[in-house]
Amino acid sequence: MTKRVAVFSDVHGNVHAFQAMVADAKRQHIDASWFVGDLFMPGPGIDTIWQLFKQLNPEVIVRGNWDDLTVRGARGEMDLDKPSHIYFARLGQYVGERIAPAILDEIASWPLHQNVQEGPLTFGISHNLPKLNLGQDLFPTKDSTNFDRLFEDKTPDVAIYAHVHHQLLRYASDEREILNPGSVGEPFNGWDRLQKDTRAHYLILDLDEQGIAGLNFRHVAYDRAAEGRLADESGVPYLDLYHRTMRSGRVDTHNQPLVEAQNHKHDYANEYRRYARKINDKK
Repeated sequence: MTKRVAVFSDVHGNVHAFQAMVADAKRQHIDASWFVGDLFMPGPGIDTIWQLFKQLNPEVIVRGNWDDLTVRGARGEMDLDKPSHIYFARLGQYVGERIAPAILDEIASWPLHQNVQEGPLTFGISHNLPKLNLGQDLFPTKDSTNFDRLFEDKTPDVAIYAHVHHQLLRYASDEREILNPGSVGEPFNGWDRLQKDTRAHYLILDLDEQGIAGLNFRHVAYDRAAEGRLADESGVPYLDLYHRTMRSGRVDTHNQPLVEAQNHKHDYANEYRRYARKINDKK
């Protein structure tokens, strides 16, 4: 008997991309889903995304670096040492002003890594490395020795990670398999013609008594203009940057001069300081 699993990650607050991905997964008659991290920010989605996420009820969940940033920002715990830190903090404030503290607690409790047994295979699932959910060690063009670190505990036959927003099938040095579902909300590619495919990316795994019976890397179209209009209506910070992403697929998270210009224009650092003081005064 075959079990069909939707593997998805890096929604990043993109409501229309997530809606399209969930609808497509239902049309594909999935039996379960696995979430590989990064649900919110920088997109405008909060309630709708959380409701869809709970409807999917993933049987496997791991915590991404943006999940950590969401929690720290919403709890008033972010430092403001760099323009990008202000960016993460102010986006976390946006989430914190719209979400119940119990949901933040739930996100904070998600594990960094899970081993999952399906038929004869064990899948090691983490947002990035099993003990580190950030960094660029697993960028798709890196050497195989970097990817061997996904198997440091020797248990998994197959590793699934996310984080780099590229769909991927490759092998470790000993030929164990490595999969990445890509990003629902922000697919990346450095090659311009490939970057133009900004559909919602995710993976369907067909699993049976022999192992992986099928891999289907899905690309699902959605209304990016409607997502832009939702952002306009939502009050999400860094609106200009989000519109840039909707137009081009490129993101500016670490473009420090551009982010700093937005910080200065909107006084985001002081907005966050006032928010953090208010949050911390309640503790």
